Formats: sequence, C-alpha cells, structure tokens
Amino acid sequence: MAEQKNCIALGTFDGLHHGHRQVLELTKRGGGAPCALLFPEHPAKVLFGAAPPALLTSEDREALLRQNGITPLYVDFRAIHALSARDFFEEILLKRFSAGALCCGENYTFGKDKAGNTEILRRFCEAAGVELRVARTACFAGAPVSSSRIRRALENGEVEQANAMLGRPFSYAFEVVHGDRRGRLLHFPTINQFFPKGFVRPKYGVYAARVSIDGDYHPAVTNFGVRPTIGTESVRSETCILDYEGDLYGQRIRVELLKYLRPEQRFSSLDALSAAIGRDAQCAREYLEEAGETE
Repeated sequence: MAEQKNCIALGTFDGLHHGHRQVLELTKRGGGAPCALLFPEHPAKVLFGAAPPALLTSEDREALLRQNGITPLYVDFRAIHALSARDFFEEILLKRFSAGALCCGENYTFGKDKAGNTEILRRFCEAAGVELRVARTACFAGAPVSSSRIRRALENGEVEQANAMLGRPFSYAFEVVHGDRRGRLLHFPTINQFFPKGFVRPKYGVYAARVSIDGDYHPAVTNFGVRPTIGTESVRSETCILDYEGDLYGQRIRVELLKYLRPEQRFSSLDALSAAIGRDAQCAREYLEEAGETE
C-alpha cells in the first residue's frame, strides 16, 4: 500500500489572518491530505526569549483549522531550529510528515539562521518530486498583512482594520467569572472575563461587540480595561449582553469586538456611569444593526 502523502502549509500561523489563509487554501488543491505545520511554542520565544502577544489561543487556532478541513501537525521548534534548511526539508517534511506537496508565502524562510527561502525550497522540491505552491503576499491598505500589524491595530483601538486583516472578528472565549456585581446595580448586568498572560490586549475602552451563546449571536457592549469610575487593579473584559438574561458563570463565552466606541472614562457618580453605559449600548445596537452583525 502506498504511503499516504500530506499537502503541508508552512509558516508561523500565529494569527490565522488573511495572508495565512491564502497559504492554507492552497493545501486543498490536491497532492495529499490538507495539513498545516504548527509550533506549540512561538519561534520568537525560543530565539529571543519572549513571544509576541497571542492573537489566538492554541485551542482556537486548532479549532479554526479543523473547521476548514485542515489537520494540524505539530513539531517542537526547540528541537528543530538548529537544523539546516536541507535537513529540515528532508528529515522533518519528507520523512516525518510525508510531504507530497508544500505551500508557503513568498517570503517564507526556514532552517538555521533562516538560510532557506522559497527559491531554495523550490529546488529541494523539484529534486524530490514534491510540488511547491507559493501564495502572493496579502495586502491591506497598501501594506502587507501581518500579525504584528494586527496587534498594533488592536492596541490602537483600530479593531475594524484588525478584523479586515484577520478576515474575521477578533474574538476570545475565556471563562466567565464572578465580578463585584456592580453591573446589576447599574441595571446593566455584565459578564467578566480575564485575559491569560501573553494574550494581546486591545486598547482600553468601550466596544460594540457581539456574543455567541449556544450558536446564537447577541448584540453587546464591552468595556476592556480597569473601569476607572469603580477602580480595579486587574484588567478585564466586562461585557453587557443586550436583550439576554441567563447564568453564564463558569462557561467559556465567545466575545467578538467589532468597533471601538470611546476610551475608558472616569465619571463623577454611578448614575453618570449608568447613563453612559446606556448611551454606549444604544450606539452598539445601532452599529450592529447597520452592519448586519446581529444575525
């Protein structure tokens, strides 16, 4: 029986943004089972001692890939980063993962000291009888799409630009935990979620959002930050889900940020804060309805 071959996408795939997706789509053109080679630990952590803030949890990354019919293949970057370009191609791609075809971006590099590039990879593939497919660099607003650009956009509150580069809304699904229940006193019950260490932090402020609960989307308004009127030491995501009542404690609820509405603000009283939340909720509702994001 002939060995099953894989069509493997190569890259960091730390954000699964629009550029990554162009590479991943090439795996579906035959040449083996569609796969993506992933590193459980970001290469920058191995090379430089610190990884950039994550745009996705590892669980979300794998789930998104599988939803698109692509099987993740994992390799420890610490174990391979010193391999030469040829050894990586032969020992990892050919022998370990049975590559029948490879897909990458036009700026892809590999091997020790990034000595390999797409032209070198093409020569290796031709000699081994492996097809190579190279995706053109994806651009947005006249510049290449990259995870670093998306992080900067989020950190600047430019969530609509970030979402355009991602090709989907920036989202997170962390456990809903008990807060101080002030939202109920303000007549706007909220869910509190804390970001894990190393996850990207969007700009502090108020966002139009939507929340997925049991497969249904609900309009929402999210405050990310330290809540200056109340005063908290810990940064959190606090989301008021409009037109919804239910106990979500302990569940991992997905929140999608869609538009930055305003910065965090200290109000003179809780009544003033409550009125501001009401205005934010109305702005969020109008934006979501106009954008058709409530379906």
